Amino acid sequence: MLLVDADPVSVVLASDGSRKRRQGLGEHGRLPAMRVLNTTQMREADRYTIHEIGIPSLVLMENAGRQVVSAMEAWFKPLADKRVAVVAGRGNNGGDGFVVARTLLDRVLDVGVFLIGRVQDVAGDARANLEILGRLGVSVVEVGDEQSWELHSSEALAADIVVDAIFGTGLKAPLHGVLQTVVADLNASGVPVVAVDVPSGLASDAHMVMGEAVQATLTVTMGAPKPAHVLPPASRHCGDLVVADIGIPPSVIDAVEGPRLEVVTQEMLGAHVEVRDPDAHKGDFGRILIVAGSMGKTGAAHLAAMGAIKSGAGLVTIATPRSCQPLLAVMAPEYMTVALPEDEEGRIIAEALEIVLAQPADVIAIGPGLGTSDAITTFLISLLEQSGVPLVLDADALNAFAADPLRLHARDGLDIIITPHPGEMARLLGSPTNEVQADRVAAARALAEQRDLHVILKGHRTLVASPDGAVSINVTGNPGMATGGTGDVLTGVVAAWLAQLLDPEAAARLAAYVHGLAGDLAQADCGEVAMSASDLLDHLGDAVLELQSGAGHDGRDEARGDPI
Repeated sequence: MLLVDADPVSVVLASDGSRKRRQGLGEHGRLPAMRVLNTTQMREADRYTIHEIGIPSLVLMENAGRQVVSAMEAWFKPLADKRVAVVAGRGNNGGDGFVVARTLLDRVLDVGVFLIGRVQDVAGDARANLEILGRLGVSVVEVGDEQSWELHSSEALAADIVVDAIFGTGLKAPLHGVLQTVVADLNASGVPVVAVDVPSGLASDAHMVMGEAVQATLTVTMGAPKPAHVLPPASRHCGDLVVADIGIPPSVIDAVEGPRLEVVTQEMLGAHVEVRDPDAHKGDFGRILIVAGSMGKTGAAHLAAMGAIKSGAGLVTIATPRSCQPLLAVMAPEYMTVALPEDEEGRIIAEALEIVLAQPADVIAIGPGLGTSDAITTFLISLLEQSGVPLVLDADALNAFAADPLRLHARDGLDIIITPHPGEMARLLGSPTNEVQADRVAAARALAEQRDLHVILKGHRTLVASPDGAVSINVTGNPGMATGGTGDVLTGVVAAWLAQLLDPEAAARLAAYVHGLAGDLAQADCGEVAMSASDLLDHLGDAVLELQSGAGHDGRDEARGDPI
């Protein structure tokens, strides 16, 4: 559902997860920075632009309305034969809607304006634009109560497109009365709705839906995405999302103080995936040691190793219980294996540490299929204390700390990336899973800051949190990836990019993006139902090629697919 302009072609991740291209948004569809701002931060960006830089608020409102029209022209072709109803509120969001109506006057078949409230209550810049409409001869229908809406709703809902300009970023409470009725009727009508800034009924800072809210076909937001645009379930109300440049400088958006929340984009990540030097050798791309597997769970170790290999690691070795080594050795010729001492149930024991630390490695990844036991917990605690290389912890390596989660903490000089699913995250925080899911951003940020960890919280819209409190949202991936083994693949992908980039934050972001993109490519080939973890492996190379192509690194196979 996220759009980033690549003038003159705009690239869209649509509400249904598909990728498509839209023409003609022009330069003001561009999003120079992918920071996500909450209401307070957005107001500060507006204030600074108006009072410190000197761009009048009336100019920003004019730009906002015109950008909405530009997006409509790109989405609804031809626009000229359409009838449009603008349903506006009394505040600045309504003012944007009045500019939309004025801009559309000579571009569409018919424009109707419906004000939810009384004309006399409209003030400020919104009032100025309402009066301009009046001087142009545009009549505005006042809708002050449910009876007046019942009288005029058929006229509004007979339009081909409805513009929702009722509420913007300031809404804090659920809609009620005539507002709730209007939104419910809009949703029931089946008419495409273009939301101005935020679909009315959503609280822009919240990912939860607090009541009746507009189900938009297209949302055009101003300056920067808001949390409700990019975090489910609220994001599902936004349809396709356009982030419009209305004149707030990117430097202002980037400099606003407060928590950093960003959306991971191809533009952010493409620079990290460089074309390899012709003189490169395998030692240049990292040695990965994967400590994984137990009797009956060798597949997890294999998937993690292949995820690392398919992500460019130079050398990959699986360290696994002695009884598992012969099984893994015949699964693939690309990786090496090392036998570790084991208990009677085929799980590694604490004495394996000496062998693990003796292996040449730039990154150690631990957890897939490892199993849990007191000996494994002892092994992991000692590894955290003694490792001289970065660690990637997943699955059973995280479960081993469930009884004493505070033991999972990075020491000075040791980078640790963890990749929990919500249940594992809940155990590490000592909270119920539903509390983690109720505010995934806060949970990921808290664990990263408190334990000095880099956290990849898996799930729909996977989050990447850093020890400094920054959180990134990954928009690639699909429900077909909810199958066994995909997390094991991610472990290997993370380890490989960490070894190549030597930057845990960049590696975590890149790995989450590429892993999800491989899932999207696999979905296109075999659908969500049939997708397996091995399908992700098969598409990791294509995902990297697509990332490189979109970033302009190599130009190979440019005709294949649209870059996200």
